[in-house]
Amino acid sequence: MKILVTGATGYIGKRLIPLLLNDGHTIICPVRDKKRAQNYYKNQENIELIEADFLHNHSLEAIPKNIEVAYYLIHSMSNSAKEFHVLEEKCAFNFKRFAESSSLKQVIYLSGITNDTKLSKHLLSRKNVENTLASKKYALTTFKAGIIVGSGSSSFEIIRDLVEKLPAMIAPKWLNTKTQPLAIRDVLSFLHKALAKEELYNTSHDIFGPEILTYKEMLLQFAAVRKLKRSILTVPVMTPKLSSYWLYFVTSTSYKLASSLVNSMGVEVIGEKSDINKIMDINPMSYKEAVKLAFKKIEQNSIISSWKDSYISSGKLKNFVHKFINVPEFGCFKDFKKRKVKDKQKSLGKIWAIGGETGWYYGTFLWKIRGFLDQFFGGTGLRRGRRHPTELNAGDALDFWRVIYADKEKGKLLLYAEMVLPGEAWLEFKIEDNFIYQTATFRPHGLGGRLYWYAVMPFHWFVFNGMINNINK
Repeated sequence: MKILVTGATGYIGKRLIPLLLNDGHTIICPVRDKKRAQNYYKNQENIELIEADFLHNHSLEAIPKNIEVAYYLIHSMSNSAKEFHVLEEKCAFNFKRFAESSSLKQVIYLSGITNDTKLSKHLLSRKNVENTLASKKYALTTFKAGIIVGSGSSSFEIIRDLVEKLPAMIAPKWLNTKTQPLAIRDVLSFLHKALAKEELYNTSHDIFGPEILTYKEMLLQFAAVRKLKRSILTVPVMTPKLSSYWLYFVTSTSYKLASSLVNSMGVEVIGEKSDINKIMDINPMSYKEAVKLAFKKIEQNSIISSWKDSYISSGKLKNFVHKFINVPEFGCFKDFKKRKVKDKQKSLGKIWAIGGETGWYYGTFLWKIRGFLDQFFGGTGLRRGRRHPTELNAGDALDFWRVIYADKEKGKLLLYAEMVLPGEAWLEFKIEDNFIYQTATFRPHGLGGRLYWYAVMPFHWFVFNGMINNINK
């Protein structure tokens, strides 16, 4: 079967596609950045990547029309609150227009539970998208999920940060809001088993876990799984803005995503019972089971996808990564280091393990200060870490950098800075002809950018020298 999967580089898409490929299907993936997606699927057969953007209808002409089923997994949780709902509806409208001109029989859409009378803007947008996708020319199957719990999911990582960093919390009152968390494995089971299932055509079902929990109970159960003693006091005086800053400074989330989550967390996410579990032969696991499963994946370094790798996790990189692959020369400051390589494979291993828990090999204290300053001025800081301790692909988040190019065989890694800067910055590592090259490039914006470079130059001398020496040691 030929299947179209939108959101192929997203949290759900990257986990669903391998399941479909294992069944022998041919997968068509329209992606905005083909070069980024090629890194994820370069060793896969029966998958075709097509550069297309559902915000631009003309770009959809390259997508083949002879498809039978499509998964609609396009969401924009962290976009500007003023425009995200417009963008989501535009994407849905353009998708529908394409779908009605194709041979599609079924569209499977993953939405959010929208039963509360007072919905947040994001949940209301998800509901509007469902209405937009409905058509007489193909069947629409909608699954509405609550909080998704899994390694790398935004909700899981935020709860993890809160529980593991804070022994006691004075928290906003929305922690008493009720929800029904659902394991990512169960979400994937619903999506996978719904494929070409005719009894689900033109139906909509809430999917949720077996327990109704408040966010406070989720935090405490998470702590119990981790064998941590935690106490939480909820107060009614914390405004949505203060709540957003609370999440932003304590967790690895961006401020935009924190604001979106706070607006949604005041809404109860309780599903309506149906016979969908019986129809699909799925028995959703408990919240604690989902948390334990997520930590197994973390311990095995087998996290397939993470919300942190989304471009919107920093809010700075809005274009395609390959547009930053040509490091500029004109009007730039450079810090260039060169050493005769002592052990190529060991040095490559160190380069590919840089950042995250490994650190940056020299001046750890200075890197932490830079991360704190970046966070103070609204940046990501060092909180995102990295998805895998030794693997890097173009598009991955790496602390306050973004991987632009990563080819271990060619011995080259290029990073683009997503920290708050009066300019743009690149950091390149390259090993060739028995030498290791390390180049930091900064393109300043105005006088402020130039003053910034000269102010940090003394620190760069120590940090960059120490870094290349320890990589080559």
